[in-house]
Amino acid sequence: METTAAILEKAHQRAEDMELPYKGALLPMEAYRILQESAQAQLVDVRSRAELDLVGRIPGAAEIELRAYPSMQPNMDFLDRLASQINKTAPVFFICRSGSRSNQAAIMASQTGFTDCYNVLEGFEGDRDENGQRGKLSGWKVAGLPWVQS
Repeated sequence: METTAAILEKAHQRAEDMELPYKGALLPMEAYRILQESAQAQLVDVRSRAELDLVGRIPGAAEIELRAYPSMQPNMDFLDRLASQINKTAPVFFICRSGSRSNQAAIMASQTGFTDCYNVLEGFEGDRDENGQRGKLSGWKVAGLPWVQS
């Protein structure tokens, strides 16, 4: 079994290969492994309240929406809420529906003093399949990781 250090190194290399401006990019199973093994690591779910309520939640994740439903306007309090709830020097993993908003959140956090930011690739529901539906090909749910329906 891969060590936490090896997983983080792979995530860091992935981020370099993808030219990302933050520490690393993790697959859902990798993020979960580290969250289980490290008391320091923190998961921040940046999906909207509607997504959390209707699609499902990840137990133990901090929930700080990056954009508010239905307008999807930026949450102007995002960085303040993040700073008040999350340790700036601990590993912080951002997750959203597909990995796009969490990428934005990781960039924003890195630019404001968070030193150990990671994006969870694929997000909670993953990519769309040939029918345009998420939650079947990739992501946290498809990986069989813990989540609860609201």
